[in-house]
Amino acid sequence: MACVGSSRLCARAEKLCQFKHLAQLRRKVSTTCVKSRPRIEHPTNTLIQQCQSRTSTRDCRTNIARMMSSMQTQLPGSVHDYQIDPYRLLDDDLKDVYEDIREVLVRNTTQKELQTIATYYFDGKGKALRPMVAILMARAINYHKERNGLLASQRQVAMISEMIHNASLIHDDVIDQPDFRRGKPSINVVWSQKKVTMTGDYILAVASIMIAQLRNDNVTLTLSQVVTDLVQGEFMQLGSKETENERFAHYLTKTYRKTASLVANSLKAVTMLADADEQLAELAFQYGRNIGLAFQLVDDLLDFVSTLSTMGKPTAADLKLGLATAPVLFACERYPELNAMIMRRFQEPGDVEKAFDLVHKSQGLDQTKFLARKHCIEAMKLAQSLAESPYQKGLQVVCDLVLNRMK
Repeated sequence: MACVGSSRLCARAEKLCQFKHLAQLRRKVSTTCVKSRPRIEHPTNTLIQQCQSRTSTRDCRTNIARMMSSMQTQLPGSVHDYQIDPYRLLDDDLKDVYEDIREVLVRNTTQKELQTIATYYFDGKGKALRPMVAILMARAINYHKERNGLLASQRQVAMISEMIHNASLIHDDVIDQPDFRRGKPSINVVWSQKKVTMTGDYILAVASIMIAQLRNDNVTLTLSQVVTDLVQGEFMQLGSKETENERFAHYLTKTYRKTASLVANSLKAVTMLADADEQLAELAFQYGRNIGLAFQLVDDLLDFVSTLSTMGKPTAADLKLGLATAPVLFACERYPELNAMIMRRFQEPGDVEKAFDLVHKSQGLDQTKFLARKHCIEAMKLAQSLAESPYQKGLQVVCDLVLNRMK
């Protein structure tokens, strides 16, 4: 589907042509597991093998988009319940993450107001999903390689991932001008647009300093790609595609760049810091990509079914911003009149209300949940290739957390 842009994006942003490569990757990784493992120190696309090899780029886009738009809602398997809470498992690793981020942001400037604005979203009330998954993968990989403990550099990557994420939220607030985020007035409501914009830049700058301090060129390149993807994804969100087939490809590529790239590349970075081989690094990347895509698909679904009190932001926010997310794109199959609304970005009176109603009348929400679950199942299969440990099981439980979250 996303055979657009570079071949790298075609190979990584979408995994919709065939599943042969990741099956091989899982087999290769699983053969590296050995029987003896160290004592745990604390209790507490499909790679696309070039769509064009069988069909033209145009046919690849068309066929896959058609497949996606006609998906049935039958679920492709179940997520196991391992009775493991990843947050409890990593309690010691995560308990001071926000405090440490606030400390580094305050330390790098003497501007008191900048310190206040920069730490506004690091109040400990976020889900901390990105640092949690990064540390979980780091510990799972370390165990797989018969190593105890968590490297300080791996925890630093977890902090960096949350800083980049929050910087992107701040820049989103400048663009979208929401009234609320995380249940409190959004940062753009409290401070001026200029100060908020510069604060987002400041957080990225401090994160860049922390990346440089890792002194690993490959990790620097990997994490730098995240910022590149974020900017490109934001530009993509500002545009629309004329045809229905191109529109879904555009949406998935944008979703990868804006959301999944951060998770995927952070997990790849912590794996590289463990001196893992390319196969393990690719496995971590693909796990993160699938989790990131599933997370955003569920987020898009919740925009239609949740409430301000649970989400911390108004529902139908994407429609009001003129954005057509997966539920709307799936609903187009049953209600073609949505296509015209998408092209005018729901700007005519009544468009938002009508589109919201049509999505609920269609199978758009079920199909979105199906696609999210499909990505979670693939992530679980990848995690199962690692040596069995509480952390490896925790990576599988994350899939369930992402799929069934309410906010």
